[in-house]
Formats: sequence, structure tokens, C-alpha cells
Amino acid sequence: MVEYSWPAKDKATAIGTRVKRLDGPEKATGKAKYSYDINLKNQLIAKGLGCPHAHAKITSIDVAPALKVPGVVHAEPLKKSGDEIEWQGELLAVVAAESPAAAAEGVKAIKVEYVQLPVFVEEDNLVAASAVVEPVPTPRPPNLISGRAWKGGGKTLTVKEPGDNDDEATFGDKEIERLLKESAYVVEATYGIDTITHCCLEPHGSTVEWSGGKLTAHLSTQNVSQTAGQFATPLSITADDVTVHCDYIGGGFGSKFQADYWGVAAARIAKATGRPVKFMLDRDQELKLGGSRPSAYITVRLGADKDGVVQVWDSSHWGSAGASNPGGVSEGQIPYVFTPPNYRRLQTNLKTNHAQARAWRAPNHPQACAITQTAYDDLAAKMGADSLEIFKKNLGTDAKSGSRGAKPSVYLAEMEIGAKLIGWKEHWHPHGKGPAKGSVVEGLGLALHTWGGGGNNSTCSVKIHPDGGVETFCGTQDLGTGTRTVIALVLAECFGLPYDAIKVNIGSSKYPTAGASGGSTTVGGVSAAHRRAGQEAFAKIAELVGKKLEVEPATLEAVKGRVQVAGNPAKSVSWKEACTLIGMTPLEVPGANRNSERTNLTSIQVGGVQFAHVAVDKETGVIKLKKFVAVQDMGLIISPQQAESQIYGAVIMGIAYSLFEQRISDPKTGAILNAELKDYKLARLGDVGEIVVSLYEPESERSRGVIGLGEPPVISPGAAISNAVANALGVRVPTLPMTPQRVLAAIKAKV
Repeated sequence: MVEYSWPAKDKATAIGTRVKRLDGPEKATGKAKYSYDINLKNQLIAKGLGCPHAHAKITSIDVAPALKVPGVVHAEPLKKSGDEIEWQGELLAVVAAESPAAAAEGVKAIKVEYVQLPVFVEEDNLVAASAVVEPVPTPRPPNLISGRAWKGGGKTLTVKEPGDNDDEATFGDKEIERLLKESAYVVEATYGIDTITHCCLEPHGSTVEWSGGKLTAHLSTQNVSQTAGQFATPLSITADDVTVHCDYIGGGFGSKFQADYWGVAAARIAKATGRPVKFMLDRDQELKLGGSRPSAYITVRLGADKDGVVQVWDSSHWGSAGASNPGGVSEGQIPYVFTPPNYRRLQTNLKTNHAQARAWRAPNHPQACAITQTAYDDLAAKMGADSLEIFKKNLGTDAKSGSRGAKPSVYLAEMEIGAKLIGWKEHWHPHGKGPAKGSVVEGLGLALHTWGGGGNNSTCSVKIHPDGGVETFCGTQDLGTGTRTVIALVLAECFGLPYDAIKVNIGSSKYPTAGASGGSTTVGGVSAAHRRAGQEAFAKIAELVGKKLEVEPATLEAVKGRVQVAGNPAKSVSWKEACTLIGMTPLEVPGANRNSERTNLTSIQVGGVQFAHVAVDKETGVIKLKKFVAVQDMGLIISPQQAESQIYGAVIMGIAYSLFEQRISDPKTGAILNAELKDYKLARLGDVGEIVVSLYEPESERSRGVIGLGEPPVISPGAAISNAVANALGVRVPTLPMTPQRVLAAIKAKV
């Protein structure tokens, strides 16, 4: 029986090596075909009509005028008279034509009449929301409050609805006030982080075609294996009649798990017209409909003892995930990472006239981090203490942890590494008391994060040909993280081959089922599945070679293209010769990872620490990143170069949402004012400064197996950069993004 395991670090020949991506040349030369690049013979181009209003009722809709436009082949409504629209951009009808221009003209010709309804989009305004907005429906009786919880006086209470256990809640009030009064230091503040939208370079959509009653969907998706049924059910066919295909995807970040109604519409039109249909969202539709990350705002009081260890936390936070998705930061995430012995937390969800949120790289963790770890930094400022030391004190110890996520010892070790890389001892100063160069002041900040990771449910089939060729089939996708290369490295390790000798077949729903790329679970899932299949396959080959060499199969190893007795190259056969022993039929071995069956191949729960060094111009309000350091554990590292690339990308995204990125809506009409790339600001190359990545992989972490990396490093930048800006200015810019206007307003408010 095969014992599944990863090789020791000193024995690994492929895993942990620095290699180039298998698909690097294809992407660099333009040979790689993304879903947007798929163009089929005789295809139609579809475009949708978006609702111009954020809240309205349709009184009539007529697509007939679109059919009179030259080049238009098909037009159909997606909504009907009487339907209520609750966000701007919702697609009301679709037109398919011979060209993009004809489709656009057809869309303009559609006649729709509306009755406009009241709009609310001021998600930072809890008072106004309470007065005018019906709350998001939940299984509980309708109200704005989703839940509150407190712990203190030896009791823990969770209240799901206002009015429950009022005697206990009153006791909680008294306990909180007593603890705050007894605190040596008290911080009272408000923090926030605005909604941002998904901004994938490749918008949502697909190109679809029918053949013999079967559908092929070239879908831009991070969920290849599980979207066939999403097409099939509304089309009244079965999932086996659908093939979903995606070789490359131009960004997803949590927004592309679905076929979406526009994908189904494309398939319906393709069937009606007998022609392939390409339906990709326009850029403004992408920013309105492609999903968003919920906002989060908080008012907080915390009390700490004379050493700066927080003893009591009292907060009320709110935010909006749009019109139909309650979403948002839960009370259980507050405060983030840190766990004080006494707390009270109140969570409120607001309904606004925006499209529903979708998962955005580490859902709700960046918000929770940004609105709570800033409070711990403000505690250090009030004490005149070193922020790094206050963060350390509030972690507790492995024996008595004051934190959630990674062990305190992991955070502490990462803090030491990061502090040296950022030059904390050399550059840190008390808040607002650093040297100035004209109007420019500098500051340092840090933040901590955690994530689950682990491995998703993934299966694969590894095929070894009698001529020595190796290929694998897996219904996963490469979200841009290098899934192909990771799989190749795992199998190369099993068979003692160069990683580029492995042919990796992914991107089709007809391959063995694999999980969606979400929750940072793909690398763990496909790595574990392929390690199992690889070890099983080598065991079968070892049996054949053992008979030939007259040795025990258990003594054999695969090294540098040979199968040999361990440590004895003289007694060996080449890999190709070993494969001839298979016979005429290729050897096919399945592999699987089940996340319900934890093994030493994959695990969960990582932690990371990030540091920011900023320069702030007090005259212009402009913030510049001088240096950013990210220290991250992820268990066993399969491909260090790709892991670093993941973190670089995450940090750049973090800089974007810290300084530039926000969805801006007109409070009167609900219209999104920056739904184009020229207006939706992202970080440019000159905005990111120096980024330093440190991969934390001591043996204690490596032995845990592979743990996902995609989401963790995007969590901390907001809090770390905010804390650095506060350190530079001596005043908090309370809400992200920290635009020049907000910086100048914070400085003015201090004066």
C-alpha cells in the first residue's frame, strides 16, 4: 500500500525549485487564446441593453425596433413589463448581430419605458439607511441588525435579533462600561473602507456554439468543472450535453464562478439562430455587473491595560453588499486576528441600489483587517509606544493565544523577518514625530492576516505511455497562478523527469472533475490529487522494474530520468525502458483529493505579516509607497517563483484599494460615475514602490503540506498602509482609499 507523502527538502528534485511557467512563452507571444479571443466561423456578436436607472419599474419594453437595424439577426427581452430593477446596468434585453457596431445600434433602438423609484446608495451613512431603506431579507425577521455578540464577566452571549435576552444584553452593557472605565488607555474612533468593483482585464462572457444538440461554451471562468449544469438546467438539457472550455482567463478574483444569465442567453440565441454567439460584457457593464467587494465601516471603543494589551473591545460595524446579497464582514471577524478577552460586536447589513457583491480575493478579510487593526495602531500612538511591540503583545503565546489564525509563534517569527527587511529599527518613529523633507513626511506601518486555504475536491487521471511520455487530465483551470506548472512539478518529482516533459491537460469540463478556483484551494487540491496519482503510478512501474532487476520495488526511486535502486545508479534502467514494461496499453492512474479527508499532503490555516514604508506630501495629500514587505507562510512551497509572483500581484491590488480604487455613485440617482477604466483608478507601475517578498517555510510549516496562497497576501495592505500614513502624519486618514482629498481633510481636521 502506497503511503502518500511529500519528499524531504534535501531529497526533492523538482518541488521547491525555481522554474519558468510552462505557459509563459504562449502568454508572452500572444499565442495563448483567452475566452475573449475565441472567434468562430459565422459567429454573431451579442450585446446587452443595461438599465440606465438604479431603481425603476419597467412599464413597457419593445425589442422590435432593433430587428429593423441592418445586420441585426436576433433580439429578445431579458425582462418584462412590471419587473422591478434594483441596480443600474442590469441587462434588460440582448441583441445579436453580424458585427459589434450593428449589435450596438440594435441595442440603442430598443424602446423601454420606466417608472423611477427611490434610490439609496449612501452605504457609509447608517443613520440615513435606517431611516429610508428596507433591509436585505434574511431568514430572520426583517431588520437592519444581523447579529451582535459579546463576551465578558464569564459569560458569552450571541443575540441574533434585537430584543432577545434583554436582561443579558443589559448585563453586557454594564460589563463593557466597567471594563472601559478600568482601562489604562481607551481608543474611540471610526474607520471605513469603500466598496470596490471587480476590474478583470477580460470581462465576463463566453462564445458558445451548438453541434448535434450539444453545447460548447468557451467561458471565461474560474469554475470549469461545475458550470456545465448552470447552462444545462435553464436550457432544458443535461450537463453531459455541455462542454465548458477555458484554456486561459484574463482575471477572475472570485467573480467568475457562474455561467451567468448573459451566458445562458448567448446559448439560447445560438440555438435559435443556428450560429455561434459571442457575448462578452462591455467595460462599463463589467464594472456595474461583474461583482464588487462590500464596504465596511465601524465605530469602536477599545480599552487596554498599562502594557497595551487590549482587555475590552466594543464596536458597531456596517456595510453593504448591494441590493440582494446580505454579505459583508461578520461579527465573528471583529477584531481581525486579535481576540481580546472581553468584547461586544454589533453587525449591520445595509441594502443599497447596487448589483450584488461577489467574492473578491479573501472575501471580507481585507475589510475586517482595515477597520480593526488600525485601532490597535491608534492604541500604540496614544501610548507613544512602538506599534510593532503592541501588536506582538496582543498576540499572546502558543500556550495562551490572544489571536486567531496562525500560531502566535508564526506571526512573531514573521514579524522579526519583516521588521529587518523594512528597516523598522532605523525608520520607525512615534506617530507624527518623524523628520520632514519640506512638506514630505515618512512613516511605517504593519498589519497581520490569516486565511484557511487547504485543498479543494479535485480528481485527475495520469497517463504514462509505453514510450515514456507522461500526461495528465484534470478539469481544473489556471487562474493565472500557474496551475499547469505546479501540476508538472508534482509529477516531475514523482517520476524523476524534467517538469517540462509533463504534458498538462486542463481547462475542459470533460476532464476529471476538479474544484473551482476559490478560497485559495486549487494548488492544494490539484497538488494532492496528482501526488497520489503519481505515487500510485510509480509504485506500479516499480513493481515491473523490480522484477526485471530482481530487487524489491520498495527500494526503487526515480531520479534524473532513471529508475534505480536508491543510492545505486549502477543498478537501474532508463525511464523510457521502464515504461516499455507497461506493455502496449498506456498506464492510467486516477488521483483524488477530498477536503473532508485531511492528510499530510495538504492542510489549512496560514498567517502573514506585511509592512509599509510611505512618504506623504502634506501640501498635496499624495501618498507614495517607498517600500512594501510581505512575509507569508503557505506550508510546503511547490514553486517559489510563482508563489512570489502571487504575492507581488496581491500587494499591488492592496496598494490600489488603499490609495486609488473605489466605486463612486451619485447619491441622488444611484448612477455609477466611474464605470470606465479612464475613471476607475488603479495603481500604475510608478505607484507601487519597491516590493519585497519573503516566503516563510521552516520545516514545521513545510511538514503541513500544501496550503493555498491566492488570497492571504491581499488582506493586510490596507491596514499596513493606513497605519504607515498615520505614523507619518500623526493623524489617521479614517477611510480607504486614502485619496489626496481625504488626506488633506484629515490634516485640516487635526488643525
